Amino acid sequence: MKPVLLLNVVGLTRRQVGADTPHLERLAERGAAAPMRAILPGVTLSAQATMLTGRTPSEHGAVGNGWFFRDLGEVWLWRQPNRLVQGEKVYERAKRLDPSFTCAKLFWWWNMGARVDWSLTPRPFYPADGRKLLAIYGTPRGFEDEVERELGKFPFFDFWGPKAGLASSEWIARSALRTLERERPTLTMVYLPHLDYSHQRLGPGAPESKAALREVDELVGRLVAQADAIGAETLVVSEYGIEDATRPIRPNVALRRAGLLAVRDTPVGEVLDTFESRAFCVADHQIAHVYTRDEQATREARDVLAKLDGIDAILDDEGKRREGIAHERAGELVCVAERGAWFTYPYWLDDAKAPDFARTVDIHRKPGYDPCELFVDPELRFPALRVARRLAQKKLSMRYLMDVIPLDASLVGGTHGRRPDDAEDGPVFLCSAPFGDCGAEAADGVVEMTSIPDRVIALLTR
Repeated sequence: MKPVLLLNVVGLTRRQVGADTPHLERLAERGAAAPMRAILPGVTLSAQATMLTGRTPSEHGAVGNGWFFRDLGEVWLWRQPNRLVQGEKVYERAKRLDPSFTCAKLFWWWNMGARVDWSLTPRPFYPADGRKLLAIYGTPRGFEDEVERELGKFPFFDFWGPKAGLASSEWIARSALRTLERERPTLTMVYLPHLDYSHQRLGPGAPESKAALREVDELVGRLVAQADAIGAETLVVSEYGIEDATRPIRPNVALRRAGLLAVRDTPVGEVLDTFESRAFCVADHQIAHVYTRDEQATREARDVLAKLDGIDAILDDEGKRREGIAHERAGELVCVAERGAWFTYPYWLDDAKAPDFARTVDIHRKPGYDPCELFVDPELRFPALRVARRLAQKKLSMRYLMDVIPLDASLVGGTHGRRPDDAEDGPVFLCSAPFGDCGAEAADGVVEMTSIPDRVIALLTR
């Protein structure tokens, strides 16, 4: 098989490939380039599952960055087990075609237990005393230690949170260069998140976002040069495009006021009570899964949500089938936001009763996605001192909360998840080889996201 480098440049669109991205533009001119048709929801875990399997969320089951696990009565976001994605993955298919095939999966999601030869992914340790020790997980055992000995520790605080930025993508790119040179996988999958951060914080048109575009282009240039040096083809994809965020929608607040959502009052604030709630939303960017107890609750929830400004559609069973999100993990209803609008997760009516995790970076405890985690609360008079104090508590092995995250959703500058009005503003497909070598050119000029596994196999088997 011919080696292939598969780069996932999160947030990149076809419209952005041009003068500000000379490396990406040269790749487009040299081979194939097209917008890619977005799936619903256009979020990380759903899009990656589609590009791994060639299936829609109706089939692979990744209906968002998380969902309500009905058997457990709990909302879980950002789970990593590969087996949560239903269907044969592209690396499993390639191995079936050629037993000598090897794969490195570097920071792509759905990484835990993936049938690959080398992998790296974020995976902290959680000691019994409540601490969180930042770390990455790798296979084969010890691979992560080898990489970190050479490159230094993975900059976890630059991967997500208020400090998220170029350093994490830079480290991932360096790990990919090392893997390409040392291990020579047949397929090397690399995830570059850098562009996503500035676009969500400030919007895609902000000067900082333009600078981030140039920065990620430089990383792509280095990786393409290494791929060329070892005779590999390069394929660049993205999961979605990001649009300006203009207004937050608060579906859980509306459901609570209508008496459909219940909370439990705890010593650390109000917590969503999924067992007593008749309806609640798992907010995920511009998509919200509405989970209900029964048909009557479904009707009532629909009536409540239909009155909210900013909702473009409320999908029932027929609508979910039409949009490719009709899976048992999906909500009884699925709300889609209007352009610029997005869904927030909070359910409390008084910020004084917000749970303790609300003001922290806590992607696993919050029952919905929270882009406010990209900011430091501007109302803090001396945020640096607050952080320093919390870090001192950590070093002294004291319990602490890094409570610096704002609750003000109006700070968020960019969002995604709905299908874009123009495919040029959605995900992108670029390849070092022309159409024909990487699969057929789409009749309407837009590559289907479900075709990515076939196109990868076509490049591998040239």
